[in-house]
Amino acid sequence: MSEARDQYLYVCSDGYIPRVAAVHDLCGYGKCSLGVAIPVLSAAGCDVCPVPTSLFSAHTKFPHFYMHDTTPILDEYLDAWAKEGVALDAVYSGFLGSAEQVGAIRRLYAEHPGALRVVDPVMGDGGTTYPTYTQDMCRATATLVSGADLLIPNLTEASILTGLPYEGQDVSDEQVSRLGAALLEMGAKNVIIKGVVRGDGMIRNYLMEAQGAGAPRAFACELLPFMLHGTGDLYASSLLAAVMAGHNLDDAVAFAGAFVHDAMVVTRVQPDFELRGVSFESVLGKVTALVA
Repeated sequence: MSEARDQYLYVCSDGYIPRVAAVHDLCGYGKCSLGVAIPVLSAAGCDVCPVPTSLFSAHTKFPHFYMHDTTPILDEYLDAWAKEGVALDAVYSGFLGSAEQVGAIRRLYAEHPGALRVVDPVMGDGGTTYPTYTQDMCRATATLVSGADLLIPNLTEASILTGLPYEGQDVSDEQVSRLGAALLEMGAKNVIIKGVVRGDGMIRNYLMEAQGAGAPRAFACELLPFMLHGTGDLYASSLLAAVMAGHNLDDAVAFAGAFVHDAMVVTRVQPDFELRGVSFESVLGKVTALVA
């Protein structure tokens, strides 16, 4: 890893609690989305304001789940916020219920022009899109790339957004650089590409900046011998937690990878952990320490 750049995307004021709109789905059972974003960002001293894009009985890895698309309520939901004069320091979007919900995110951008724009384009993994995502939804999500202060795709999502072929998780620095450069060319300001695995016992996440120079910077952690649902949400939420707590971007990327690793270690001893998803509650103190 190269020397830290000291790029700060958010500067804290003493005693001020930043307000983050979390535009994600809400899952009744299973660890993901708002069930991750709310506690993690709250532990970092943020006031989390949910904008639920869908309601799920359980996440989509379960064989049986119910989904309710909240698109019809979002205009009135945000109208009420506007009438109350809700002010936001960041807009953090993730899983969407429909292509039309991109309009709600853009409305938040327009009404809060100074807010940090954080986009976790939750569309797929392992080379395939999630079952609820259509091509129209993927195209709509791609329009959020331009202007994103933080764009946090995995390799599948980077491929979907750019139109470049998905080449698996064992990709070279040059291949990562090509994906990242394409996303920066589309208008993202900072890109973190997640999940590069090369068979050496490590998993790497790469940071590229529009204002930076040189090759993407790699942040490596131990690769654990199992996969879990919700780790992408946990990664993005803990990264944003570090940013909102006033840490520079390099340190935030490193913290997020280590935090997900530590949460996965805890998860391994929980009942039904491979289905239910990542457990992080007992390590939330690491997030709270960010603001100490």
